[in-house]
Order: sequence, then C-alpha cells, then structure tokens
Amino acid sequence: MRVLRSGFRNLFAGFCLAFCFAGAAAAADISFWDNTRTGANAFNQVQTEEWFAAADETGLSWVRLAFAKWESRERDFLMGDADRYEGLVKADLARLLQALDWAEAQGQKVVIAPLSLPGARWRQNNDGRIDDRLWRDRAYWEQAKAYWRDLAKALADHPAVAAYNILNEPRPELGTGLAEHGAPGDIARFDDWYAAHRGTPADLYAFYQEVIAAIRAVDPSTPVMVDSGLYAQPGAFAYWPGPLEDDKVLYAFHVYEPYEFTAGSNYRKKKGFTYPGKVPYGDGTYHWDKAQLARYLSPVFDWADKHGIPPERIVASEFGCMRRNEGCREWLGDVIDLFDERQIHWAFYSFREDEWDGYDYEVGSVNLPWAYWQAVERGETPEIPRKNTPLFEAIRSRLK
Repeated sequence: MRVLRSGFRNLFAGFCLAFCFAGAAAAADISFWDNTRTGANAFNQVQTEEWFAAADETGLSWVRLAFAKWESRERDFLMGDADRYEGLVKADLARLLQALDWAEAQGQKVVIAPLSLPGARWRQNNDGRIDDRLWRDRAYWEQAKAYWRDLAKALADHPAVAAYNILNEPRPELGTGLAEHGAPGDIARFDDWYAAHRGTPADLYAFYQEVIAAIRAVDPSTPVMVDSGLYAQPGAFAYWPGPLEDDKVLYAFHVYEPYEFTAGSNYRKKKGFTYPGKVPYGDGTYHWDKAQLARYLSPVFDWADKHGIPPERIVASEFGCMRRNEGCREWLGDVIDLFDERQIHWAFYSFREDEWDGYDYEVGSVNLPWAYWQAVERGETPEIPRKNTPLFEAIRSRLK
C-alpha cells in the first residue's frame, strides 16, 4: 500500500510539474502578441504598484519597463558595472521581481527594456557622453550575452513578462560617417554603410543573432523584441538581410520625428514649430502632416512586407510629443492612426513619469498650477494634477 501511494504521489507530482511548466511557457508565449496590443512606457525613478494599478484602470495592455533610473548600491542598476559585467546584482534583481509581481497582480504584461548593456551605458547615466564600446569591441558582446543569459534565466518563468527588449535605441551606426537622417523615408544611404560594416562589431543584426542564441540557451519561449539602429529609426531595418532566425521576435521602432517639432526644446526655446507645418529634418525643411509621417514610416512596413513579417510582429514601442507644443494632439492622432491602419502594436511615451511632466498627457497642454511648484519649493512631493484631457483622449480613445 505504501508503494502504491508513493506511485500516486510521483504521478501527481509529474502532472503538477508538467502543468506548471506549461503555464510558465504560456505566460511568455508569442501568442500574446497575436492580437494588437496597446500600452505605454514606464521610465520612472521609483516604480510602484499603484502605478501598475493606474495603468490597468486606464486600459493599457502592456508596459515597456525601463529600470536604468532605479537606485542601486552599484554603479549600474542590476548590471553592476557596464564597464565590466560580472553577474546580476541580487538586491536589484529582487526589486525588479517585486515590480513584476506588482504588474502581475494588476493584470499588466511587461516588456523588459534595459537602457544600458555592458559597453553601452545609457547616456543619461554617463555624464551625457555616448558610450559606443559595445559597437567597437566584441569583448563587450560576450559580456552582453552573459548579462542577458543571466537575466533571462532569472525571469523565464515570471508570468508578467511578455518580451525581452534587448537594448533601447541602439546606435552602432553613429560616428561612422553615416548621416543620421536623409529625406523622410530615405533608406538608400544604409546600403553602402552595411556593406562596409557587415561582420564588424557594429553589425547590429549579427549582434542580435548571438544575444538571442544566449537567451534561448536558458529560455526557449519568451519573445524577444529588437530595436532597429540609429536610435530605433523606422528606416534602419532596411539594411538587414531579412528577419532574424528566431521565430519569436518582435521588430520595434520609435517615432519622435520631426524632432525639431516634438522635442521639449521647441516649446522651451520658443522655436515656434507647429504640426502640421514646415519643420527642419535632415538637411532640408519639409511640410510635415499625416502624409509625410506615412512617408517617414514606410521603410519599416516595406521591409516587413518584403520579408513576409506580419503586422503582429511589428511594434511602435516608443512615440511621443512634448505636450506644450502646438499641434501635439494632432500629431499623436495621426501617428496612432497610421499604426492602427497597419494593425501593429504600440506604446506611447510616457505614462505618469515621476521625473518630468513634459510627456504626461493627462496634464494637458497647460502649465502645472503655481500651488504645485510652491509645494516643490518647500521640498514636498506633490501629486501632479491629472485628468482625461483632450490631449490624453487622443491616446486613450484608441487603446485596445
């Protein structure tokens, strides 16, 4: 009888193991992305469960979570030191896992989005200096692979994780003689550049292949999100020979163009650029409207169509406009319309950021009240007055 009971226990344990494994795999399966998902970016200094609750109440279906601003006892949060990676910082990992637990409790899916990798420290954490060692020395490729192998192993079974975004806005092309911008939609300049840099440490496509292989060694199922080059430009996929070999990849780009209009400096320095309207871009000045935005975005869709990549694998993972700029509401509406016409995923920048209100659309297009700034001067941390403004409704009304 004891043997029989032992056999039943072993059988039950086997079923539990199989069920639990299947549940973990399902939680991080590419099928989450088979339907259009709309969300927001979280670039906060302090992440709270209340933030995730507000995200859920607002109707977000996913969050792109950056943690580079979070405090750590080490030089770089979670990574320890971008100069020399030697293992995940355990205390920082615990904080990240806590945030993921909060997200899961509030029904939010999370894309893990490092702003730094070994040899590529985020500029805002590097005294404003660009760190391009990752794209000049393959030794940092090995460290980046080790970092992602460790991180994927630690997060593989967490039900809140919807994807790993390998690196925010990589820029291996920067400083190599390639113009950052051509005319809207221009991609011809990439061809000669890639012919000269293919197989070098600046080869982003090859870098992703190796990092994904490192991730798959410990996590076979969690989708991977990859940003295009030159700060995630829509046109910077054009030089890639095709899709990456892994079949669970999401291809991501960012939209902040025309930057002379969308940037905070437009309002702060009273440049006067409006949308629709004429705005400098690259080496010219163009009239920017919905048709021009469509022209600017066309390379990513043309590349995807050419290689048979379906819309549900394309993500506009960041886009935004400083809320005080005249025409910001119209710009947001046109950009989202273009995404929705293509039925791709998107995430606006940003939702209730705790460091700066410039992209907090729930504040609207007006100044924060004087009472708020008086409280700040007193050393207090006042709550930003938020509501469903017409500016935010341009986003909220399109959430799915």
